[in-house]
Amino acid sequence: QVQLVESGGGLVQAGGSLRLSCASSGSIFRINRMGWYRQAPGNQRELVAFIISGGSENYADFVKGRFTISRDYAKNTVYLQMNSLKPEDTAVYYCNADVTTTDLLTRIYWGQGTQVTVSS
Repeated sequence: QVQLVESGGGLVQAGGSLRLSCASSGSIFRINRMGWYRQAPGNQRELVAFIISGGSENYADFVKGRFTISRDYAKNTVYLQMNSLKPEDTAVYYCNADVTTTDLLTRIYWGQGTQVTVSS
């Protein structure tokens, strides 16, 4: 009922920047929260950042001051601006959304993931 499509991943050198995008579509009544998680090989998926309706932002300590999450409410899109990237930021980044659909049910949705690789 809801699709999340990520884009913007790729290969970048340490210290560089990337901007991830996640566009949502489908039977959306309201998006309550959107965020980004990441998973490196052998590691558990971990929260990177999220933004709730109204604009409050939250970040994991390991990205504070380097990453910025933002949202375009008109486009139902969330962005993750990643600056000062480090090799340890290498992971698959997943978009996540808490969505109330037009049937007034609230569910969590995930994107397919986008690879971010930071070379040293």
